[in-house]
Amino acid sequence: MVIRERQGIAEDTARARKAPVHPVVSDRLDGLFGGLSARKRVAASQLPVTLTILLVVIAAAIFSPETLASNLFQAALLFHLAIAAASAAIPWARLPAAAFAVIPMLDCVAIGFTREAGGPSFNVLSMMLVFPVIWLSAQVRPYMPVLAIAGTILSAVVPSAVQGSPPAGGSMIRTLILPLVMSVIAVTSHVVATTIRLHRTRLVENEHDLARTLGESLRRQSLLDAVLKAVGVGVWVVDAKGNTVLANRAMQADPILWPVIQPANVSDPAGGPGLLTAADRSTPVAQGQLPAARAAAGEAFTDELYWAGPADRQRAYSVSSHSFPPAGGQEGGAVITFVDVTSLIGALAAKDNFVATVSHELRTPLTSILGYLELVLDEPGHEEIKEELLVVRRNAEHLLNLVNDLIAVASERVELSREETDLARLLAVEVDAALPKAAGNGLQLVLEAEQPLPAKMDPKRIRQVIQNLLSNAIKYSPQGGLITAKAYRTEEGLVCSITDTGLGMTEEEQEQAFTKFFRSARSRETAIPGAGLGLPVSKTIIEGHGGTISLDSEPGAGTTATFILPES
Repeated sequence: MVIRERQGIAEDTARARKAPVHPVVSDRLDGLFGGLSARKRVAASQLPVTLTILLVVIAAAIFSPETLASNLFQAALLFHLAIAAASAAIPWARLPAAAFAVIPMLDCVAIGFTREAGGPSFNVLSMMLVFPVIWLSAQVRPYMPVLAIAGTILSAVVPSAVQGSPPAGGSMIRTLILPLVMSVIAVTSHVVATTIRLHRTRLVENEHDLARTLGESLRRQSLLDAVLKAVGVGVWVVDAKGNTVLANRAMQADPILWPVIQPANVSDPAGGPGLLTAADRSTPVAQGQLPAARAAAGEAFTDELYWAGPADRQRAYSVSSHSFPPAGGQEGGAVITFVDVTSLIGALAAKDNFVATVSHELRTPLTSILGYLELVLDEPGHEEIKEELLVVRRNAEHLLNLVNDLIAVASERVELSREETDLARLLAVEVDAALPKAAGNGLQLVLEAEQPLPAKMDPKRIRQVIQNLLSNAIKYSPQGGLITAKAYRTEEGLVCSITDTGLGMTEEEQEQAFTKFFRSARSRETAIPGAGLGLPVSKTIIEGHGGTISLDSEPGAGTTATFILPES
């Protein structure tokens, strides 16, 4: 089911499917004439001369009976009759293609005999030469107009030669003037016929191209109809003014989304009967920020989250918009897709709750284990197993840190204890701590920091961020690489960046780098250790301080991780 505009397109398409492709008039005539056999075509071409001679006989019987009684005139008429019979009786299909030219040539001679036999009163019969001349001149072969001119000359010369009388003055005039006139007619007819034939050929080719294009258009239209009906994603096409052009079945059948999403149904910025809200599920979407309004303004967006419907029946939709330019006299617009992701968001929330719950459950026994390890290590008499106990404590601390990271990522917030801290000093301490590990991997670690860089921050958490970024730079850099740690002040705040010359990341990997548990394909292939939590935890910490964190990377050219903290 589609909207009114869509129905109009479908109706036009249906009419186009039912309507035959009408040929041009010349093609229709060609279809009629070309359907005849070669014999019938020659007889049909001879018909104008035969009918004219019949009219001449009738006129002679009425106005000049003495001419009709003339033996010479009757012989001329028999000549015409014989030509007509030959045109209908000879199997022209078995003869060469140009053999039919004999008939119009004989017509010219027969017309000359009829004119001479009729005397001065029948000189007008010279006009009949137009029929065989045009018949010959209209053919494709270029020598046919020459035959037409030759036939005209024969019509004046042969009768005089057969009668054995010297050409009179009038005959000489006919011998000279008539061929000239007929040659003009012959050339003109040939040019006109050739031009018409070329135009007709082009028209036929254009018609066939149009028929193929229409067939392909109908095929694509059918395919589009099938796709739009079968796909479970809501598809909504709007024009440059935000008006609906097309909406598929999945879109219109959604009882929650469709009544809410259309601008016409939204009476105020708070939305209509079913509220449309932003990703936080509480902020109403202003009318100018509705997907259709944004798409009509030419804005492109991908996978933006909206919630639709009343609070007790809210559904989540991932919305994307892609514009298309005007074409073929039609205005541009945009295609908007709506994917119901309510179940996915619920599953992700359940996963985060599960991770948070399990992490909390793990943190309690781990804390207890570490506490008892400290008691054991403080007591004398365990020197023989002290190294083993230290390994246990180190791994238990690592596991506890991992659990704390899981809790921070699941809750998307961390508890901060801010105090006045020098970022440059924090960075210097962590660089010194990372130097042995970097040197062990054959890396050079350089510090470039302004002094001092004070700000309100949680030193423990910012240290954790720096440790994560330095650890990533060391893990993902091959031997002989360079790692540069910088800290400086800008108008935006305090900036800290860690640059390496390591593996780097693609654009797709950068977009997912701050996603929980994400690890690049290269890190998995090279078995580089990690849980995919360092960057997500760092992002949570930096955003908790009101700052930002970003990556700039190219495959094989290294990565720069930068975070900015506000000074106040």
